[in-house]
Amino acid sequence: MTDSSWWYARPGARGDWTCPPAPDGVRDFHASLDGYAPTPLTELPSLADQLGVGRVYVKDESSRLGLPAFKALGASWAVHRVLAERRRYGDGAPLTLVTATDGNHGRAVARTARLLGQRARVFVPRGVHPAAAAAIAAEGAEVTPVAGPYDEAVRRAAEAARGPGAVLVQDTAWPGYEEIPGWIVEGYSTLFAEIDDQLGAPDSGSPDLVAVPVGVGSLAQAAVTHYRGRPYGAAGPALLAVEPRAAACVLASLAGGEPVTVATGETAMAGLNCGTPSSIAWPHLRHGLDAAVAVTDADSARAARDLAALGVSSGPCGAASLAGVRAALTGAGARERRTALGVGAAATLVLLSTEGTAANPQSH
Repeated sequence: MTDSSWWYARPGARGDWTCPPAPDGVRDFHASLDGYAPTPLTELPSLADQLGVGRVYVKDESSRLGLPAFKALGASWAVHRVLAERRRYGDGAPLTLVTATDGNHGRAVARTARLLGQRARVFVPRGVHPAAAAAIAAEGAEVTPVAGPYDEAVRRAAEAARGPGAVLVQDTAWPGYEEIPGWIVEGYSTLFAEIDDQLGAPDSGSPDLVAVPVGVGSLAQAAVTHYRGRPYGAAGPALLAVEPRAAACVLASLAGGEPVTVATGETAMAGLNCGTPSSIAWPHLRHGLDAAVAVTDADSARAARDLAALGVSSGPCGAASLAGVRAALTGAGARERRTALGVGAAATLVLLSTEGTAANPQSH
């Protein structure tokens, strides 16, 4: 496999392009929720030694608002905004919140619906572990299996949400459906605000590289919004997107210069098994990402084992960040890739571990 099939870099990403920051008030909203606490940012010196950098931190999202993944941040803020808009126009009737999911987002929507007295219907594509689907059903949601891939589940959910008393709460966007996905991305801003506080950034502890697992690109959009907006602007860290080789739609889109849909295969990184970038994420990804890398299931499994040995619970999607920086910073051609990312021997890396092992059970 050639470098070009699993690696893409754009060394000029941190030029003059910037974007508006996330809105104020999101973190205050999350802080008002029962069970809110910043998730750990754990320093792992042994990984820094292995990768030949100064410091490595892992943002551990294995327990976020009572769920084993970061998705509760986006779902809770988006549903809050949906209900607030309906109350504004005098409509307080219960809703059915409809979504498609590879696991974590659907469970977050279902949990939020249950806590707020709403209903939920969740479409689950092939490849999602039965235990993950059962966890969604345990939140009180109606779970609808879909024989096709994630993109087909999204289409089914969008059709179902056209019914009376239903609203689509989807974490990907397309032309004509962008407001609610935008609210979900805003919700993820809390994660990056926490990292700033934990590092003392941007004044004293700014990272040099942030690695982000990518499905449709919504979390990566939030990363770009944070690190290419105020107060970082063009001086922010390098941003590395990490995808499964079985579903590298963002890497393919970056390489082609426009959004493309790829045929997805089977991967243990179920939450990243998406074939089409979000329409609202794409401009941010195109202009704000420094690089994208695609990793194998074996790479992710090794990274998960290594993180577990260091005390961090990380599922295949969360461990993709470590797998991605290993692929980028070591092996043949590493010098050129490190140069493209601006990563030297004193660099500080932040790896987003987006889920714990409980979020994505494995059959093997």
